[in-house]
Amino acid sequence: MSWTRSERIRPSAGLLCAVLCGIAASGEPGTLRVGTSADYPPFSRADEDAPDGYAGLEIDLARAYAADRGLGIEWVRFRWPQLLADLAADHFDVAMSGVTVRADRAAAGRYTIATLETGAVALVADPQRYGKVHDLNRSRVRIGVNAGGHLEAVARRTFPRATLIAIPANDRVREALVSGAVDAIVTETHEAALWRAESEGAGEIGPFTRDRKAWLVRPERDTLAADLDAWLLEKEADGTLLRLRSEHLASPGPATAEPLRALLAAVDERLSLMPLVGVVKRRSGVPLEVPEREAAVLDAASTAVLEAASRSELRPPSVLDIRKFFRAQMEAAKRIQLSAVQDASFEPGEPLPDLVDGLRPGLLRVGERIARLIVALPGGLAADIVRAKADEELRAPYLSNRDRRALADAIAKLSR
Repeated sequence: MSWTRSERIRPSAGLLCAVLCGIAASGEPGTLRVGTSADYPPFSRADEDAPDGYAGLEIDLARAYAADRGLGIEWVRFRWPQLLADLAADHFDVAMSGVTVRADRAAAGRYTIATLETGAVALVADPQRYGKVHDLNRSRVRIGVNAGGHLEAVARRTFPRATLIAIPANDRVREALVSGAVDAIVTETHEAALWRAESEGAGEIGPFTRDRKAWLVRPERDTLAADLDAWLLEKEADGTLLRLRSEHLASPGPATAEPLRALLAAVDERLSLMPLVGVVKRRSGVPLEVPEREAAVLDAASTAVLEAASRSELRPPSVLDIRKFFRAQMEAAKRIQLSAVQDASFEPGEPLPDLVDGLRPGLLRVGERIARLIVALPGGLAADIVRAKADEELRAPYLSNRDRRALADAIAKLSR
């Protein structure tokens, strides 16, 4: 087998699919069951004039993927409080509806590469009275938010003193602000751009989080998730994602589906699970450090990268550099776990995922994506460029600057 420099730097779309899928697409017609809330513009909404009655960025992306793969789509409605229950009950194959990447969801399903970035904001009826985040964190302030979604968790964490009103339908949240039923609502940057245009005089506070939106796939659908990743990388590279983001969003934001950013986001997703891992281990009496398990995970991760390279006929990084990268993740993970269990103010959501049946399988799923994305990295990435990207993308709680730098330098070596 021989490799060329050009293959390492700019793999073709077909080669990327080989890297990320591990198998060729069958090309046989079938049906993709897509979960949508249909109440979350600009990502998904009910629209009588649209094909099949649905419109939005994620709807258009789902249609584009299905068309490229020769698939039909069966749309399946879900409500945000039942998202994970519906996923577990096999109601759909993948949720494409502006789903925010969260640790508890990563333990229950399988995320794809992010489709875009966003952040939580508050819209206020009286900007003169409420101009900053702390102005809203008062007992007499009424804050409306969509019930059961990511933003409800953000609102409860950010405004613990306020009177929070969880509204069961997202499309009624803005109505509560306009009618005066609440003083403020919590939404996100892209939805806020639409709602402000429809809410005269409303002010905006934030963003006070940085979040990623991705597709949430059933955990056992590894081939589907890998193919969706391959498609996203291809469509980011050819400009399709930028075009669709620009059509639906006031600001398209960064290119989330390019190899380096996607790899860093996957590492961040894995590290974001570590506070939960630490707390669950402590409650279960499991030691935070288990050297024999670390050795097994390190061997398995190295093998996964080499197998991905073999499938793609791309030159793999050196085994030494692969192991250094995963070792850097492990060291960062242990320090995050320790920090979480020592932090008396850390309040993980309840119920906690099970270590054996939830968290460890979730970590393995993220690890599979990390292994594939390592091979998809372009060659010769400069350390300063990787460090700058790592500063943007590695946001896991308790992650130190030292560990962030170690991870960035290990990734730069992987791309040599």
